[in-house]
Amino acid sequence: MPSRLLGADAALVAALMAVDPVGLGGVALRSPAGPLRDDWLALLKHCLPETAPLLRVPLHASDAALLGGLDLAATLQAGRPIAQTGLLARCDGGVLLLAMAERVNAGVAALLAAVLDTHELKLERDGLTQRCTARVALVAFDEGANEEERLPATLLDRLAFHVALSPAAPGDEGTAWRRVDVEEARALMPKVVVPDAVIQALCAASVVWGVASMRAPLLALRAARAAAALAGLDEVDESHAALAARLVLAPRATRMPSQAPEPQEEQANTPEPAPPETDEAESAPAADSPPDQTPMDEEADHNETVDPKGMEDRLIEAVRAAIPAGLLAALALGQARQGRAATGGQSGAVLKNQNRGRPVGTRRGEPRSGARLHVLDTLRAAAPWQRLRGATQEPRRIQVRKQDFHVVRFRQNRPTTTLFVVDASGSAALHRLAEAKGAVELLLAECYVRRDKVAVLAFRGAGVEVLLPPTRSLARAKRALAALPGGGGTPLAQGIDAAGAMAQQIVRSGDTAVAVFLTDGRANIDRLGTPGRTLATADALQAAQAFALSGFTALLIDTSPQPADAARTLAAALAAAYIPLPHAGAAGLSQAVRLAQPAG
Repeated sequence: MPSRLLGADAALVAALMAVDPVGLGGVALRSPAGPLRDDWLALLKHCLPETAPLLRVPLHASDAALLGGLDLAATLQAGRPIAQTGLLARCDGGVLLLAMAERVNAGVAALLAAVLDTHELKLERDGLTQRCTARVALVAFDEGANEEERLPATLLDRLAFHVALSPAAPGDEGTAWRRVDVEEARALMPKVVVPDAVIQALCAASVVWGVASMRAPLLALRAARAAAALAGLDEVDESHAALAARLVLAPRATRMPSQAPEPQEEQANTPEPAPPETDEAESAPAADSPPDQTPMDEEADHNETVDPKGMEDRLIEAVRAAIPAGLLAALALGQARQGRAATGGQSGAVLKNQNRGRPVGTRRGEPRSGARLHVLDTLRAAAPWQRLRGATQEPRRIQVRKQDFHVVRFRQNRPTTTLFVVDASGSAALHRLAEAKGAVELLLAECYVRRDKVAVLAFRGAGVEVLLPPTRSLARAKRALAALPGGGGTPLAQGIDAAGAMAQQIVRSGDTAVAVFLTDGRANIDRLGTPGRTLATADALQAAQAFALSGFTALLIDTSPQPADAARTLAAALAAAYIPLPHAGAAGLSQAVRLAQPAG
């Protein structure tokens, strides 16, 4: 089947998934609904066996829909528990399609992750106990509008491939895989062996690129075996390992590999040791060896073939070639990407609420104090006990008792208030105060879109100034920043104390506080307003430790020309993420703050 819209990698991922769907776990497919995604799904369906089920998971699927449970209508009619089969059991041996996966709740994500790990479904609810196989693969469609909306980390870690679909470039169209080729590869897959050198090289490349998950190299090995089987080979070679590194490890990279110094070459005038004298009989090749190759030559060729160090270097370069240039620049600046739970926009801490918010299931309880009765779950809890309660005497009546009542649970997200603490002292003004102002203005626009609040504090001279209390007014924030002058000493301790006090006020008002410090970390004014670098530094560290004990989320952006030890020490005392950005402008600062903000 030709894949007219897909690139070679996307088409290959579909074929590899069809070869080993359960072993590879699945695909996180970042693409909006449209012809491109339809083409990829059609290719996957074409490669899978005709009998393999392909089922869609509803966005708000309940545990009963996924796991199965009590068939309420049949149970009430029969007077005994009747089980219904869940979606996971019906999809055994097939593929689950999860649309809008970036919005899936944590409970469904944990349930799917457990099934992907164990390939088994255990049901113990509503008086039923069942166990059945659920060997499924997951195709999670990530339709997030930006980088903040991503799949939950529990799912991303278990899916071998993370693919961002894009139209195929000229000459990069996908291969027309035939179902018979995939079936032959599936039959060959159990016989494919992996040399130790390939295993070592993949694990080493995973470590070098900062892939923290232990599942990643295992999934890369499965992908390499599937690629070898698809090529009709029973042993993985370096090309298959490079393909697996490019498709599995590259999307998970979190840091740039360190450049090791090259070994110095020996001087040309160094005399080489003379070879030992040997008899002609000893130097002659063995009788059973070819005349043009000695046994030592054969051993050297073999070592060159299985050299794990050389293969490791080539796999590292294969990963480097697969990472986009923009991401390489971000990794070089030390910005680790984080797989985070999905949100519908940035949100604060989660609050449990009895009567308001988003419904997130039910719990046992009486419908009092405004709690809402969940009728179906109440009937589901009462159904298994109808025969014991004598319901057969009056078949049309259901006996519901107090212990059967279930009420709806709600969850509400606190709004976020981002508190910018700006160092406007003379050293900051000399270095990067203008760029810090630009970063704050970019973030203000984003907070306005998300309807988050912002506040701005500035410290310089002998004190701290509240430029802007918590507000959603973008115009007021811009005016306050534009009027911010620079110069004077650095009362860092006072700035941290003021930030902690305002963060406490934000939390008491019901919001989640996120503090962003823009400073070089060099203090020269103590808490009492007295000049002196030694005492000012000690006061700043003491204030930072007190701030950290409050448990607020914090980020420190080092605005000095080069990464400074003072800023690192201060970030550690604040328990804050440290971002040195010596060569980035306002856009880079904005991206760093977005990465550090908490997801709800």
